[in-house]
Amino acid sequence: MLDRGNLSRRGFMTRSVAALTAAGLPAWYAEDLFGTAARAAQDNKPTAANDKLNVGVVGVGPGPRRSNALYGAAKKFKHVNFTHVCDVDARHVDHAVKQYKGDGYAVKGCKDFRELVTAKDVDAVIVATPDHWHAIMAIAALKAGKDVYCEKPLTLTVEEALALKKAVADTKRVLQTGSQQRTEMGAKFRLATELVRSGRVGKVQKIECRVGGNPTSGPIKEMDPPKELDWDMWLGPTAKVPYRFENDQRTNCHYQFRWFYEYSGGKMTDWGAHHIDIAQWMLGADGSGPVAVEHVESAKPHPGVDGFNCHPTFKILMTYGGGEKVEVSHGAGSAAKGLVDAQGNPRTDPKSKKTFDGVDGGENGVLVVGDKGTLFVSRGLLLASDKAVFEPLKDDPKLYPTRPSDHMGNFLDCVKSRETPICGVEVGAGSVIVCHIGTIALRTGKKLKWDPKAYQFDDAEANKMLARERRGGWKLA
Repeated sequence: MLDRGNLSRRGFMTRSVAALTAAGLPAWYAEDLFGTAARAAQDNKPTAANDKLNVGVVGVGPGPRRSNALYGAAKKFKHVNFTHVCDVDARHVDHAVKQYKGDGYAVKGCKDFRELVTAKDVDAVIVATPDHWHAIMAIAALKAGKDVYCEKPLTLTVEEALALKKAVADTKRVLQTGSQQRTEMGAKFRLATELVRSGRVGKVQKIECRVGGNPTSGPIKEMDPPKELDWDMWLGPTAKVPYRFENDQRTNCHYQFRWFYEYSGGKMTDWGAHHIDIAQWMLGADGSGPVAVEHVESAKPHPGVDGFNCHPTFKILMTYGGGEKVEVSHGAGSAAKGLVDAQGNPRTDPKSKKTFDGVDGGENGVLVVGDKGTLFVSRGLLLASDKAVFEPLKDDPKLYPTRPSDHMGNFLDCVKSRETPICGVEVGAGSVIVCHIGTIALRTGKKLKWDPKAYQFDDAEANKMLARERRGGWKLA
């Protein structure tokens, strides 16, 4: 949130716009972004007690847990009141209760999310659990009459994504997917998308999503779970397996679950939920997807379920209806030379002031190749093949009715207005479905046709991977 301090309004604006310009935005866009943020800050005023929004958080914890960032994002808004925290690890519940109470919230801790989502003093639920719980918890909250902010990747399977779309449609509740690149990150991804959608690089021929490789491990030691952790509940709908732990970097539980296909999809769904989402946005394909997906290359993963079994390196290629190609890889993309920023300058390291000629094929981010130019965007860079790409837009491409700069703020605004958030279920489910079909192509090693309307492959083996069995009676409906 903006803070003027003792600066004059004009001086504050000048400094703010200068900072945004230094971060890579053209001045005209930086001014627009500043105005949006300033208005949002002005609107965040104290509200009456009966206007409070009571929020419960599922999946809390110390350290780098995503819930901590979401908690920080939500508590900036004065009408937000936290009432419940939930986790299957009692250590995390104890930490969160102490943390939240220290900030003045009289929260109740619990282990079972069903207690939280059915509580009368909860209006909205933040779901920040491992991926295999997202859909079950979000649907339960929606059916209990709660609005939901759910972390990305929105679901574990295509079946879950379709079920979540139906639940939102049936309940008429608000759901925001935690894909912050559409709002935050200095607005670089939104501007890049506006430029692409406005034809600044011509007809898109190819988009490269460089999402990073997956960590590797051998077999991880089996051991008894900590006494505070309800391991069976953590596993939930997934198969019963032993708890494994050697250190914080080698476990099949907290955070490192991402590198097991049983609970997540590796970088294909972790970072893919960010970068593939942007590719979808750039192509105007929200709620749709490619017509074909194929495995290009990959390194053999660890076999079995006793270690990280996501492919360490990989490349898959998707083809869209207009002939556009979207390549998703660990970082096996194309080098792009001669790129400049909005001021026409080559890429420069902000600390050393050393200049670089564009980006190499391994740089995390999104590279767009059109028939008239090239653009690269990441959380730290926005570059193009010509300075003219960044000239002011004559027409707003209307990617969303407004240009929100705060993802949680957009969710909270929509809870009040009942409008659709910038990453509503059609966006979040649509993008994660594309991630999932990429993972299926990777795991099968096949070239597959995909029907983005019927949500089916032309291959029986691949179609079986659109859904998974759920243990313990856990259901989506």
